[in-house]
Amino acid sequence: MPGSEPVRLGRKRALPPCPNPLFLKWLTELRDEAREKGLKIQYVYQKAISSLNKYPLPLQNAKEAKILQNFGDGICKILDEKLQRHLRENGPDAPIHSLNKGAPPPGRPDNNSLAPSRKKNAAADQGTDKGGGGGGGGGGGERRKKKREYVPQKRSGGYAVLLTLYRQSQIPGSKGYMFKMELQTEAQLLSEKSFSVPDLGSKYTAWSSVSTLIQKNLVIKTHNPARYSLTEQGLALAERLESAEQGTKGNTEEGGVEVRSEGEEVEEEEEGGPGVVDLTGSDEDVEEEEKQEDRAQRTKRPGSDVDGTESDSQTTSRKTNGGCLLPGTYEIILCVDFIETTGGSQHRKQELVKELQRNGVNFDVRKLNVGDFLWVAREKVAPVPGQLRAPVARELVLDYIIERKRMDDLCGSIIDGRFREQKFRLKRCGLRRPVYLVEECGTAASHLSLPETTLQQAIVNTQVVDGFFVKRVQDVRESAAYLTVMTRYLTKLYQNRALLCRSRELEGDEGSGEEERGNPSCSLISFAEFNHGAVKNKCQTVREVFARQLMQISGLSGDKAAAILEQYSTPHSLLSAYEQCRSEAEKEKLLSSIRYGKLKRNLGPALSRTVYQLYCTPGALT
Repeated sequence: MPGSEPVRLGRKRALPPCPNPLFLKWLTELRDEAREKGLKIQYVYQKAISSLNKYPLPLQNAKEAKILQNFGDGICKILDEKLQRHLRENGPDAPIHSLNKGAPPPGRPDNNSLAPSRKKNAAADQGTDKGGGGGGGGGGGERRKKKREYVPQKRSGGYAVLLTLYRQSQIPGSKGYMFKMELQTEAQLLSEKSFSVPDLGSKYTAWSSVSTLIQKNLVIKTHNPARYSLTEQGLALAERLESAEQGTKGNTEEGGVEVRSEGEEVEEEEEGGPGVVDLTGSDEDVEEEEKQEDRAQRTKRPGSDVDGTESDSQTTSRKTNGGCLLPGTYEIILCVDFIETTGGSQHRKQELVKELQRNGVNFDVRKLNVGDFLWVAREKVAPVPGQLRAPVARELVLDYIIERKRMDDLCGSIIDGRFREQKFRLKRCGLRRPVYLVEECGTAASHLSLPETTLQQAIVNTQVVDGFFVKRVQDVRESAAYLTVMTRYLTKLYQNRALLCRSRELEGDEGSGEEERGNPSCSLISFAEFNHGAVKNKCQTVREVFARQLMQISGLSGDKAAAILEQYSTPHSLLSAYEQCRSEAEKEKLLSSIRYGKLKRNLGPALSRTVYQLYCTPGALT
C-alpha cells in the first residue's frame, strides 16, 4: 500500500510496567551481584524476576509474594528486610509501588544482559529499512531480521547427548529412551569434556548441557528413574548433526541452518523459519562462556581426523563392543571403602592396607555408599599420546559385596539401629551375593554392652533369616587373607568371560538362569550407577519410607515388611483397609494371615496387633 507505513510482523506488544518496581529493582540488584561473583543463585533470582514481571497486582509486603512461582522463604525474607530498611530510611508512609524520582527504572529480565545485542539489532533494522545494508535480493526492507537457533558445538556435551539419543533411536527394536547412566557412558565417546569430572577451575561437566537441551525442547525427561528421549525438534536437529558428522550433506543444504556453535547468528530468508530463541538466564549462559574460552584455546587433537573425530583403534573397538568387556580387556580390582583406612584405630586400619599390599592384591581406596569391600572389572585403557588424561575406563561391579563387622561395631550398630538399616540397604543395592565378614577378636565380646549370646544370635539370624553369607575371622590379618583369596578366586572365575553392562533401572532385571545353575552372572551394573543408587540420604519413595517404618518394629524383619508391602504398598492403603473392618478384633487380625519368607509362614496375631496399634492408636503410645 503506497503512502502507508509498512507493517512490522512478529513484534511483541509492549508489556505493561511492573506494579512492583521496588521489589523488581532489589531482585535485579541481587541477580547482578550474584552474577558478578559467579554464583549459581543468579538463576534463581532470574526466575523470580520473570515471575514478578508477569504478576499484574501490587504487593503490600514480601510475604504476599509467596504465592508466586520461584519465590521461596529465602527470597521473601531478603525482600522483607530490604522493605523494612526502606521504610525506616524514608518514613512509614514512603511509597513502595513507585521508584524515587531520578532513579533508573528496573529493566525487564533480559534488559541488562541483552541490551548491547538489542541495540545492535535495532541499528541493523534501521540500516535495512534505509536500504543501505547488506547484499541479497531486491526489496531490502522486506528482508527478515537475523534469527538465532541453538546448535550445540561439535564434540560438546549437548552435541554428544543429541547424537547418542539419535543413534540409539535408529537401532531396530530400540526402546526409544535412555537412562542417565547408559546415556552418559555412550555419550562420553563423542564428547571432549568429561560427563563426571569438571574441568580445572570449573564446576560444570558435559552433563550440565542437558538442562539446556530440555529448556530448548530438544530433549524430554520423563519418569522416575529419569528417562531421556528426543523431541520432534530435537530429532530434526540430531539428523542434521548426524548428516554433518557423516559428511553426506552440506551444512546448509537442508533446513536453512548451518551447524555452528551456540550463540552464532543464522540468517533466515524463509517465512516459516524458526523463531527468535528466548534467551533467559539459565545454566547455558555459563556453559556458553566456558565454550567460548574453550573455542579460543582449542587446537586439533592428536589421534583425530580433520573434523575432530577420534580415529584410534581403541575408541573404534569400544564403539564396536558397546557396553561389553571382552576377555583380556579388563582386570579385577578390589575396592576398599576409605572409611576402612582412615579414622578410628589408625594402626588397625593401616594394618589391613599393609597386609593387602604384602599379599600383592590389586586394590583401590574409594568412597563406597554401601558396603566396605567389593570388586570391579576395570577396562584396560592406554594413554593417548598428546593428551593429558587417559580415556575414562569403564567399570562393572561384580556381584559380591562385603560388610565388615567387629564385635564392638556389631554391638553398637544393634543398639542404635544401624544393623537392620545396613542389611536393608545391602539387600537392595543391586548385587546378588552380599557377605558379612565378622571379626570376633577373641574375648573382646565379653566386655561389651550386650551379652555375647545376643550378638551370636544376631549373627545367626543374619545368615539364616536374612539370607546373607557369614564369614567368621579372628582378626585383621585373617580379614586381609580372606579378601586376598576372594580376589584371586574372582580373577580366575571371570578370566574367560565377556561381561555385559546392564542397568538396574530396566524392568524385570533379575538373576539370570546362568547364575541359578551355579555360574557367575556376566550381566553387571556399572560402578557409577551402583554407587549413585546406594546413596544413603537420597530421595525415597513412599513405599521405601513405609518399609523403613515397619522395620523399626521389634520382630518385624525385612521379609515380613516386604510381605506386608505386597498387600499394602503405602500407609494410606493400610489405613483404608483398617477403615473397612467392622470390629476392633478384625482390625487387630488384619495382617495375621499374611505369609512371608521361603517357608510361607503366617505373620501372626501378635505382630498384626502391634502394627495396628502403631498406626491407629490416637494419642501417645504407652
